Amino acid sequence: MRLRDSIGRTINYLRLSVTDRCNLRCSYCMPEDGIGKHAHGDILSYEELYKIACVAVSIGIDKIRITGGEPLVRKGIIGFLHQLSEIPRLKQLVLTTNGVLLEKMALDLRAAGVQRLNISLDSLDPQTFAQISRCGDLTSVLAGIEMAKSCGFPIKLNMVVMRGINDHEILDFATLATTSATTVRFIEYMPAIREQNWQRYVVPGSEILERLAQHFTLIPVEQAEMSGPARNFRIPGAPGSVGVITPVSHHFCSECNRIRVTATGLAKGCLFDESQLDLRAALRSGSSVQLAHVLNALVNSKPVRHQMNPDECHHQAFSMASIGG
Repeated sequence: MRLRDSIGRTINYLRLSVTDRCNLRCSYCMPEDGIGKHAHGDILSYEELYKIACVAVSIGIDKIRITGGEPLVRKGIIGFLHQLSEIPRLKQLVLTTNGVLLEKMALDLRAAGVQRLNISLDSLDPQTFAQISRCGDLTSVLAGIEMAKSCGFPIKLNMVVMRGINDHEILDFATLATTSATTVRFIEYMPAIREQNWQRYVVPGSEILERLAQHFTLIPVEQAEMSGPARNFRIPGAPGSVGVITPVSHHFCSECNRIRVTATGLAKGCLFDESQLDLRAALRSGSSVQLAHVLNALVNSKPVRHQMNPDECHHQAFSMASIGG
C-alpha cells in the first residue's frame, strides 16, 4: 500500500514523540530558561501511542522513529518499543536519543526490537559539549555509544553544525567514519527558537562538503527508499559514511516522506509549518476508522514546502523537544 500526499510524495515515515522531557538543555533546541513542561495527563498514554502507530501502519507507514524530548527518560519505554516491534507490516523501528542513558539501556533496546539508533552528538570536546548541552557529560554519552556498538546497533551520529561553536570539529567527526562503521551526518543549524541573528550560526551544507572534500574523496551514495533527508557519501576504504542535511540552504521538501506526532497528540505534516491536527478526539472515540481519517487528512494537507531560507524564517519560535525534532 502506498500512502501519497496531494503532490504525489510517498509518505511512509512517522516520527512519534513519546515525551517532551529531556535530560539535556541543548542551546539550539530550547531557550536558556527552558520550556514549560506539559502536565502528565496531557501526554498520550502508551496505549494511545500504540494505537496511532498501528493505524499509521495500516494506511501505509512502514517506518517509525521514536523521539522525544529524550525518549529514554520515559518510564516503561522498553515494553512499549517491544509492542511496536511486533506490529505486522512495520518494516523499520528506529529511535533517536542523546545517548546519556544508552550505556545502561542499549541491551534492552536491542532485545525490544529497535533496529537502529540515531545519536545526537554535537561535540567531541567535553567543554564544547557542556556548553552546547548546558548540562551534559560527554563521557557518559561516549560510553553509551560504545555499549550500543557492542550490542550490534548500526550507529548514526547527528551533529548540528554551528559556526564559531563546533564547526572546527567537522573533520574530527568525519574521521570517525574512517575508523568504524559509523554514519556521521552534519545538520545545518535550524532557527527553531528564533534566536536573534540566528543566521550567523548556519554553516551551509555546500561549505561542509567543501571542507570535507579537501581531506577526503566523497562518493555519493544512492538514497534508500525509507531513508531520511540526508545526502550521503562514502569515503573509499572507510567502513562508515558521511552525510549532510540541509533544511536551510537547500530544502528537500519535494522528497519529504514523513509526518510527525507530538507526545500530546498533535499531528504535523512539516516541522516548520504551524498547522496541525489534534488526534485526541479520534483516539478517545475508540474508532480506528476515525483516526485513520484524520491521519489521511494530515497527509493530504501536507505543505508543498516550508517557508525558510538562509535569510529569513516565518514560523513562530518553538522547542524541538516539544515537537520531536
